Amino acid sequence: MSETTQPTPTRARIPALVDEVRSRLTGNLGSLPVVVGLVIICVVFQALNPSFLSADNLVNLTLQCAAGGTIAIGVVLVLLLGQIDLSVGSVSGLAAAILAVSLTQLGWALPLAIGAALLTGVAIGLLYGVLFTRFGVPSFVITLAGLLGVLGLQLKVLGPTGSINIPFDSPIVLFAQSWFLPPWVAYLLAALWAGGMFTSAVLRQRRRRRAELPTTPLGWQALRAGGLLTLCALGVAYLATDRGVGVMFVFFIVLVIVMDVVLTRTRWGREVYAVGGSVEAARRAGIRVDRVYISVFVLCSSFAVVGGLLAAGRLASASLSSGGGDTNLNAIAAAVIGGTSLFGGRGSAWSALLGIAVIQSISNGLTLLNLDSSIRYMITGGVLLLAVIIDSLSRRSRAAHGQA
Repeated sequence: MSETTQPTPTRARIPALVDEVRSRLTGNLGSLPVVVGLVIICVVFQALNPSFLSADNLVNLTLQCAAGGTIAIGVVLVLLLGQIDLSVGSVSGLAAAILAVSLTQLGWALPLAIGAALLTGVAIGLLYGVLFTRFGVPSFVITLAGLLGVLGLQLKVLGPTGSINIPFDSPIVLFAQSWFLPPWVAYLLAALWAGGMFTSAVLRQRRRRRAELPTTPLGWQALRAGGLLTLCALGVAYLATDRGVGVMFVFFIVLVIVMDVVLTRTRWGREVYAVGGSVEAARRAGIRVDRVYISVFVLCSSFAVVGGLLAAGRLASASLSSGGGDTNLNAIAAAVIGGTSLFGGRGSAWSALLGIAVIQSISNGLTLLNLDSSIRYMITGGVLLLAVIIDSLSRRSRAAHGQA
């Protein structure tokens, strides 16, 4: 009598892993188009200027991403609700002005100056949230008015000089310009990050199995964690040939990770996605929709403040141009380019990192080529338009599959 051979556990896992990879490539692409686009940008600029991927330039690029990327985290939160905040640039400029005046003219300690700026951001976000929830004023109008009002307040705080230098020996300037991690610390953080991601995936799979829900193969999770560790290790080794990994950039990455955990692992995060998906359905499910809106507006302004403080430390000054120019547009564009939907309900904190990496890479590469800023604006606008088109097509495809 012939016996039927049963597939071994290892052989059973391989087809599941292959199916998972195939579904990731043929289904919802997520952040894959952004990553591919970023690789193409790097290849093109490296071919045009061999200095683009030099360790020195990449260190500068990571530091340039931190301030704008931090502001973009707050924009991601607002977009998840299907709303917008047009004043994040002005709020960041006001924060820089408060920091500079507090440190140089009022003689405050750094923690007190930072606290004053953060409280100002909380107050602004709270005002936006109350106006939106109590009076039904569209967020576009509220934050547009806020842009003008906060800009006027920034001019008032700076005074007649319009520009204030922050001492180079100030801790916030050193934090933004001169502090870099020793390589072993950077390797350790990378290992903890990858290990934490894999452990979280294992625990999540166990919970889903107990609930008799479909699970993702652990091989796929191990592949992701191993790829992340390898990528981080190579990046740390390469940047260590110059100054290394900047502390300010690590701070930005930590903010992204924390907000990703908050959005995906907490009740508040699930409520944000629910409200962004359907306000009426969220309200019927018992979610305090008004509280969600207010909390998100507060967080958005707070992240704008933190980004403004980082930018002030990076430049060692605050002026009329702080938070101006393309700061506002870059933060919004970074969130959208990174994969956050303008229609609400879809996106992640990682959108801020991916989007700002694309925008800063374009800006940095064009600067190395000595091209006019007008070209940068046109290219960034084209990339933004492409991201919105991809988002619209993705929504249309999901709707068609849902009807089918």
